[in-house]
Amino acid sequence: MDNPHKGRTGLDRIRHAAGYSLQGLIGAYRHESAFRQEFWLAALMLPLAFWLGRTWVEVALLAGSVVMVMVVELLNSAVEATVDRISFDLHELAKRAKDYGSAAVFLALALCGGIWAAALWSRLAGG
Repeated sequence: MDNPHKGRTGLDRIRHAAGYSLQGLIGAYRHESAFRQEFWLAALMLPLAFWLGRTWVEVALLAGSVVMVMVVELLNSAVEATVDRISFDLHELAKRAKDYGSAAVFLALALCGGIWAAALWSRLAGG
């Protein structure tokens, strides 16, 4: 069976892809409380990255780590939605898939926290 959406090219494809991405962001904000929390933290932290970072590399690390948390949260939410779509029954593979997604979010948060702690330490300690 041919997918009618795969035939799009050029600006038409980009326009549709952007629309689907926007729908995904809006849907995640509406349906995922963790994403909402991270969204509002990002709204606070992204402007702070420009104050805290002393070089463009530091700003990129600070801002990139925040955006990475949101990306990983979106992927985790996609895994959870897919598993829930298949079945709500308890199954070892479903549990592992959800646990792996949760672990990925945890690691992204830990990395983000470490980057921000190091930057704050450097800025406040004058290093």
